[in-house]
Amino acid sequence: MTASLNHGKTRPMILFPAIDLKDGQCVRLRQGEMDAATVFNDDPAQQAASFAADGFSWLHIVDLNGAFEGRPVNAAAVEAILDAISIPAQLGGGIRNLQTIEVWLDKGIRRVILGTVAVRDPDLVREACRVFPGRVAVGIDARQGKVAIEGWAEVSTLTAIDLARRFEDVGVAAIVYTDIDRDGVLRGLNLEATIELARAVSIPVIASGGFASIDDVKQLMQPEYAMLEGAIAGRALYDGRLDVGQALRVLTGEPT
Repeated sequence: MTASLNHGKTRPMILFPAIDLKDGQCVRLRQGEMDAATVFNDDPAQQAASFAADGFSWLHIVDLNGAFEGRPVNAAAVEAILDAISIPAQLGGGIRNLQTIEVWLDKGIRRVILGTVAVRDPDLVREACRVFPGRVAVGIDARQGKVAIEGWAEVSTLTAIDLARRFEDVGVAAIVYTDIDRDGVLRGLNLEATIELARAVSIPVIASGGFASIDDVKQLMQPEYAMLEGAIAGRALYDGRLDVGQALRVLTGEPT
Protein backbone atom coordinates (compact mmCIF):
# COMPACT_ATOMS: atom_id res chain seq x y z
CA MET A 1 0.00 0.00 0.00
CA THR A 2 1.32 3.43 -0.86
CA ALA A 3 0.40 6.58 0.94
CA SER A 4 -2.02 9.14 -0.27
CA LEU A 5 -3.60 10.28 2.98
CA ASN A 6 -0.75 12.62 3.89
CA HIS A 7 -0.67 14.42 0.57
CA GLY A 8 -3.65 16.61 1.29
CA LYS A 9 -2.45 17.75 4.69
CA THR A 10 -3.62 21.22 5.64
CA ARG A 11 -2.49 21.41 9.27
CA PRO A 12 0.52 23.62 10.06
CA MET A 13 4.02 22.19 9.96
CA ILE A 14 5.19 21.59 13.55
CA LEU A 15 8.70 22.39 14.76
CA PHE A 16 9.44 20.24 17.80
CA PRO A 17 12.21 21.54 20.11
CA ALA A 18 14.11 18.58 21.54
CA ILE A 19 15.05 17.97 25.15
CA ASP A 20 17.38 14.98 25.32
CA LEU A 21 17.93 13.88 28.90
CA LYS A 22 21.14 12.31 30.17
CA ASP A 23 21.79 12.07 33.90
CA GLY A 24 19.06 14.65 34.54
CA GLN A 25 20.53 17.27 32.21
CA CYS A 26 19.64 18.59 28.74
CA VAL A 27 22.28 17.35 26.32
CA ARG A 28 22.88 16.82 22.64
CA LEU A 29 24.72 13.81 21.28
CA ARG A 30 26.76 13.49 18.11
CA GLN A 31 25.49 10.62 15.94
CA GLY A 32 24.03 8.86 18.98
CA GLU A 33 27.28 8.50 20.92
CA MET A 34 26.63 8.84 24.65
CA ASP A 35 30.25 9.75 25.37
CA ALA A 36 29.98 12.61 22.87
CA ALA A 37 27.32 14.47 24.84
CA THR A 38 27.33 18.25 25.24
CA VAL A 39 25.42 19.62 28.23
CA PHE A 40 23.33 22.66 27.30
CA ASN A 41 21.20 23.11 30.41
CA ASP A 42 21.22 21.42 33.81
CA ASP A 43 17.58 22.45 34.43
CA PRO A 44 15.33 20.61 31.96
CA ALA A 45 12.13 22.11 33.39
CA GLN A 46 13.45 25.63 32.89
CA GLN A 47 14.48 24.77 29.35
CA ALA A 48 11.03 23.36 28.60
CA ALA A 49 9.32 26.43 30.02
CA SER A 50 11.57 28.60 27.86
CA PHE A 51 10.62 26.69 24.72
CA ALA A 52 6.93 27.04 25.59
CA ALA A 53 7.36 30.78 26.19
CA ASP A 54 9.08 31.08 22.81
CA GLY A 55 5.84 29.96 21.16
CA PHE A 56 6.50 26.31 20.30
CA SER A 57 3.31 24.23 20.14
CA TRP A 58 4.86 20.82 21.01
CA LEU A 59 7.86 19.46 22.90
CA HIS A 60 9.94 16.38 22.04
CA ILE A 61 11.60 14.60 24.99
CA VAL A 62 14.00 11.65 24.93
CA ASP A 63 15.25 9.73 27.96
CA LEU A 64 18.67 8.81 26.59
CA ASN A 65 19.71 6.75 29.60
CA GLY A 66 16.38 4.96 29.37
CA ALA A 67 16.94 4.12 25.72
CA PHE A 68 20.16 2.31 26.61
CA GLU A 69 18.91 0.67 29.81
CA GLY A 70 15.48 -0.33 28.52
CA ARG A 71 13.57 1.35 31.33
CA PRO A 72 12.75 4.94 32.38
CA VAL A 73 15.74 6.56 34.06
CA ASN A 74 15.13 10.31 33.90
CA ALA A 75 11.57 10.15 35.23
CA ALA A 76 12.08 12.95 37.76
CA ALA A 77 13.28 15.32 35.04
CA VAL A 78 10.38 14.40 32.76
CA GLU A 79 7.87 14.97 35.55
CA ALA A 80 9.43 18.37 36.31
CA ILE A 81 9.11 19.28 32.63
CA LEU A 82 5.43 18.31 32.60
CA ASP A 83 4.84 20.48 35.67
CA ALA A 84 6.47 23.43 33.91
CA ILE A 85 4.55 23.41 30.60
CA SER A 86 1.02 23.39 29.26
CA ILE A 87 1.88 22.51 25.66
CA PRO A 88 1.72 18.84 24.62
CA ALA A 89 4.85 16.70 24.84
CA GLN A 90 5.92 13.42 23.26
CA LEU A 91 8.38 11.12 25.03
CA GLY A 92 10.66 8.32 23.91
CA GLY A 93 13.43 6.26 25.48
CA GLY A 94 13.14 3.11 27.59
CA ILE A 95 9.41 2.59 27.05
CA ARG A 96 9.08 -1.14 26.52
CA ASN A 97 5.72 -2.28 27.98
CA LEU A 98 2.07 -1.28 28.32
CA GLN A 99 2.42 -0.44 32.01
CA THR A 100 5.12 2.15 31.34
CA ILE A 101 3.07 3.62 28.50
CA GLU A 102 0.04 3.96 30.77
CA VAL A 103 2.09 5.55 33.55
CA TRP A 104 3.47 8.25 31.25
CA LEU A 105 0.13 8.98 29.61
CA ASP A 106 -1.47 9.29 33.04
CA LYS A 107 1.27 11.70 34.11
CA GLY A 108 0.48 14.01 31.19
CA ILE A 109 2.60 12.90 28.24
CA ARG A 110 0.45 13.40 25.13
CA ARG A 111 2.01 10.54 23.21
CA VAL A 112 4.77 8.02 23.74
CA ILE A 113 7.36 7.04 21.14
CA LEU A 114 8.19 3.34 20.85
CA GLY A 115 11.52 2.53 19.20
CA THR A 116 13.40 -0.64 20.11
CA VAL A 117 10.21 -2.46 21.06
CA ALA A 118 8.79 -1.74 17.58
CA VAL A 119 11.48 -4.06 16.23
CA ARG A 120 11.61 -6.54 19.12
CA ASP A 121 7.88 -6.83 19.79
CA PRO A 122 5.68 -5.30 17.07
CA ASP A 123 2.60 -6.89 18.64
CA LEU A 124 3.09 -4.63 21.65
CA VAL A 125 2.90 -1.59 19.38
CA ARG A 126 -0.34 -2.87 17.87
CA GLU A 127 -1.81 -3.54 21.30
CA ALA A 128 -0.70 -0.13 22.59
CA CYS A 129 -2.37 1.58 19.62
CA ARG A 130 -5.56 -0.31 20.37
CA VAL A 131 -5.57 0.50 24.10
CA PHE A 132 -4.34 4.09 23.74
CA PRO A 133 -5.67 5.31 20.36
CA GLY A 134 -3.93 8.33 18.91
CA ARG A 135 -1.29 8.40 21.63
CA VAL A 136 1.40 6.04 20.33
CA ALA A 137 4.13 7.01 17.88
CA VAL A 138 6.92 4.83 16.48
CA GLY A 139 10.51 6.00 16.46
CA ILE A 140 12.53 4.75 13.50
CA ASP A 141 16.22 5.55 13.82
CA ALA A 142 18.30 4.59 10.80
CA ARG A 143 22.00 4.38 10.07
CA GLN A 144 22.65 4.16 6.31
CA GLY A 145 19.03 3.14 5.82
CA LYS A 146 19.04 0.29 8.37
CA VAL A 147 17.07 0.52 11.61
CA ALA A 148 19.12 0.91 14.80
CA ILE A 149 17.85 -0.10 18.24
CA GLU A 150 18.90 -0.25 21.90
CA GLY A 151 19.83 3.43 22.02
CA TRP A 152 21.34 3.13 18.53
CA ALA A 153 23.93 0.68 19.84
CA GLU A 154 22.72 -2.14 17.58
CA VAL A 155 21.84 -2.02 13.88
CA SER A 156 19.20 -4.44 12.58
CA THR A 157 18.72 -5.81 9.07
CA LEU A 158 15.39 -4.03 8.65
CA THR A 159 15.01 -0.98 6.45
CA ALA A 160 13.06 2.00 7.74
CA ILE A 161 10.32 1.48 5.15
CA ASP A 162 10.02 -2.23 5.97
CA LEU A 163 9.51 -1.41 9.63
CA ALA A 164 7.05 1.41 8.97
CA ARG A 165 4.90 -0.79 6.76
CA ARG A 166 4.47 -3.28 9.61
CA PHE A 167 2.35 -0.67 11.36
CA GLU A 168 0.22 0.54 8.48
CA ASP A 169 -3.45 0.70 9.51
CA VAL A 170 -2.90 -0.20 13.19
CA GLY A 171 -3.42 3.36 14.48
CA VAL A 172 0.13 4.70 14.91
CA ALA A 173 -0.20 8.46 15.44
CA ALA A 174 3.15 9.37 13.87
CA ILE A 175 6.57 8.08 12.88
CA VAL A 176 9.64 9.95 14.09
CA TYR A 177 12.34 9.24 11.52
CA THR A 178 15.90 10.02 12.58
CA ASP A 179 18.95 9.87 10.35
CA ILE A 180 21.59 8.92 12.94
CA ASP A 181 24.52 9.90 10.73
CA ARG A 182 23.24 13.49 10.72
CA ASP A 183 22.07 13.70 14.31
CA GLY A 184 23.76 16.47 16.26
CA VAL A 185 26.19 17.42 13.48
CA LEU A 186 24.19 20.26 11.86
CA ARG A 187 24.38 18.90 8.31
CA GLY A 188 20.74 19.58 7.52
CA LEU A 189 17.74 17.25 7.55
CA ASN A 190 17.78 14.19 5.31
CA LEU A 191 14.50 15.15 3.69
CA GLU A 192 15.05 12.89 0.70
CA ALA A 193 14.98 9.74 2.85
CA THR A 194 12.25 11.16 5.09
CA ILE A 195 9.91 11.93 2.23
CA GLU A 196 10.59 8.51 0.68
CA LEU A 197 9.36 6.99 3.94
CA ALA A 198 6.37 9.33 4.12
CA ARG A 199 5.31 8.33 0.62
CA ALA A 200 5.52 4.64 1.49
CA VAL A 201 2.96 4.77 4.32
CA SER A 202 -0.12 6.75 5.30
CA ILE A 203 1.21 7.44 8.81
CA PRO A 204 2.31 11.06 9.44
CA VAL A 205 6.12 11.34 9.51
CA ILE A 206 8.32 13.70 11.53
CA ALA A 207 11.86 14.44 10.32
CA SER A 208 14.73 14.31 12.80
CA GLY A 209 18.52 14.46 12.73
CA GLY A 210 20.74 17.22 11.40
CA PHE A 211 18.45 20.26 11.67
CA ALA A 212 20.89 23.12 11.12
CA SER A 213 19.38 26.49 10.23
CA ILE A 214 16.50 28.56 8.92
CA ASP A 215 17.20 26.98 5.53
CA ASP A 216 15.81 23.71 6.88
CA VAL A 217 12.62 25.50 7.94
CA LYS A 218 12.24 27.11 4.54
CA GLN A 219 12.83 23.78 2.81
CA LEU A 220 10.16 22.14 4.95
CA MET A 221 7.67 24.69 3.65
CA GLN A 222 8.21 23.62 0.04
CA PRO A 223 5.14 21.90 -1.45
CA GLU A 224 6.87 18.53 -1.88
CA TYR A 225 7.33 18.25 1.91
CA ALA A 226 3.82 19.33 2.89
CA MET A 227 2.85 15.75 3.78
CA LEU A 228 5.30 15.75 6.73
CA GLU A 229 3.92 16.49 10.19
CA GLY A 230 7.00 18.46 11.09
CA ALA A 231 10.62 18.26 12.18
CA ILE A 232 12.66 18.09 15.37
CA ALA A 233 15.35 20.65 16.13
CA GLY A 234 17.97 20.31 18.84
CA ARG A 235 21.53 21.59 18.70
CA ALA A 236 20.67 24.40 16.27
CA LEU A 237 18.30 25.83 18.89
CA TYR A 238 20.71 25.44 21.78
CA ASP A 239 23.71 27.05 20.11
CA GLY A 240 21.73 29.90 18.55
CA ARG A 241 22.09 28.92 14.90
CA LEU A 242 18.31 28.95 14.55
CA ASP A 243 16.37 32.10 15.43
CA VAL A 244 13.17 30.84 17.05
CA GLY A 245 11.04 33.84 16.16
CA GLN A 246 12.08 33.75 12.53
CA ALA A 247 11.54 30.00 12.31
CA LEU A 248 8.02 30.17 13.74
CA ARG A 249 7.12 33.06 11.43
CA VAL A 250 8.25 31.04 8.41
CA LEU A 251 6.15 28.10 9.55
CA THR A 252 3.03 30.26 9.89
CA GLY A 253 3.62 32.13 6.65
CA GLU A 254 4.21 35.47 8.37
CA PRO A 255 6.73 37.99 6.98
CA THR A 256 10.26 37.41 8.25
